[in-house]
Amino acid sequence: MLEPRLPKYDWGMKVKTLIDLYNDGSYPDMPEEGLLVGIGTVGEIVQVGQHTDTNTPIYLIEFNERLVVGCLEEEIQPL
Repeated sequence: MLEPRLPKYDWGMKVKTLIDLYNDGSYPDMPEEGLLVGIGTVGEIVQVGQHTDTNTPIYLIEFNERLVVGCLEEEIQPL
């Protein structure tokens, strides 16, 4: 079993995306593989969780007050 990796970022932090984020099928009302959030988009961390298989932090980021997307640390950076 892998040791859990502690999150670098906290709830409430403003972050921006380092990559374009595409729909992996999690958003059935949007086209699959469609762009959800473009690179450089600013959002706020609204929840921090842990991926159970890999023990890596997962951040739920709220963008534009309507869209919440799960991101890895490598996909975001604090403002």
